Amino acid sequence: MTEFSKIDMGEVTRLTREGRLDEAMAMLKGSAVRGFAPSADGTIGSPLDLGREPGRHSRWAMPSGMPVSDSGNAPGSAYGTKDWFSSLNGRPRGFQEGPRLPTARGASANPAVPEGARFTDHCHSGTAGRRSYKLYVPSSYEEGRERHPLVVMLHGCTQSPDDFARGTRMNEIAEELGFLVVYPGQSQSANIQKCWNWFETKDQQRDTGEPSLIAGITREVMAGYSIDPKRVFIAGLSAGGAAAAVMGQRYPDLFAAVGVHSGLACGAARDMSSAFTAMRGGSPVRAGERIIPTIVFHGDGDTTVAPVNGDHVLEQAKAGTIATPVETRGVSKGGVAYTRTVQREADGRERLESWRIHGAGHAWSGGSAAGSYTLPSGPDASREMIRFFLALSA
Repeated sequence: MTEFSKIDMGEVTRLTREGRLDEAMAMLKGSAVRGFAPSADGTIGSPLDLGREPGRHSRWAMPSGMPVSDSGNAPGSAYGTKDWFSSLNGRPRGFQEGPRLPTARGASANPAVPEGARFTDHCHSGTAGRRSYKLYVPSSYEEGRERHPLVVMLHGCTQSPDDFARGTRMNEIAEELGFLVVYPGQSQSANIQKCWNWFETKDQQRDTGEPSLIAGITREVMAGYSIDPKRVFIAGLSAGGAAAAVMGQRYPDLFAAVGVHSGLACGAARDMSSAFTAMRGGSPVRAGERIIPTIVFHGDGDTTVAPVNGDHVLEQAKAGTIATPVETRGVSKGGVAYTRTVQREADGRERLESWRIHGAGHAWSGGSAAGSYTLPSGPDASREMIRFFLALSA
């Protein structure tokens, strides 16, 4: 058991819920004298005996507050960190836990791959380090026959590419429609809970930090396969959604559109402390320099990342342009109500779209219960994102 487990998480939770973030942070920072190393920039380091990525300190992870499946805690832990994440804000309304997945001792938990398709492991190295990734190539792919769309999928905290593929069912849609999907994986040495470091200034800039690695993975796949450079898209959940917003703002020449599910806008925070504030609502962020076609999904019962952050993402992507919001309301096949808002520009174009999922918490809408952080009964976020992406490039 690590020194982290000796922190009074109940008190940290209470302080966070009451908005007393400085006191909560002080308690967490106090752990440095009990086996946690502070980093050079003032954030909390990982346990002293944890391995680290060469040339980069390992940060303490942002508390995600996301609910997890019963298999979420480490074996033998009396009160694992994921339990604390879940208790931080409570389980979101409408959340459905997935089944307990097989461990390495049992059957494989990897997503099923149809005959002729491939879902393979790779690793990318760049000036900012290394990241592994998984690539799905549909059975219909033939080298040189045509150029295919590519979708980059960024997982949330504690997730993995396999888990995210299961939960979003994006591989199934790729097989059906004939596009490739790449899932970059965050390393635990870069963030102990495998969150993308969207809140770090150096991870919000072009050609530095994690953005350079995600862009490098994207370009590596584009170089190795027949990809249409005009149909390259990026999407993510939570920390991955925030990272996707960063990539859209910093690489508009690489990504044609962005999907942000339960995430935050680029620049919403500058460090871990301000990330707490941003997750609770923060304040509007600076508008982008150009319109970035963006589709946003957010549950209005999300107590982990305040729903107003979805509005901030869209306002940033809107880049100050004038558009008329057109609302439609509906109910998913699973009985979950939603409001879909399209921003119609003066020339009739619709490059900005948001879905507010009523009663939903911090979970991928319409996802599979085989993955973590999903709301199977909600409208299908994966399919709607792909519909939005491909319509833009039609």
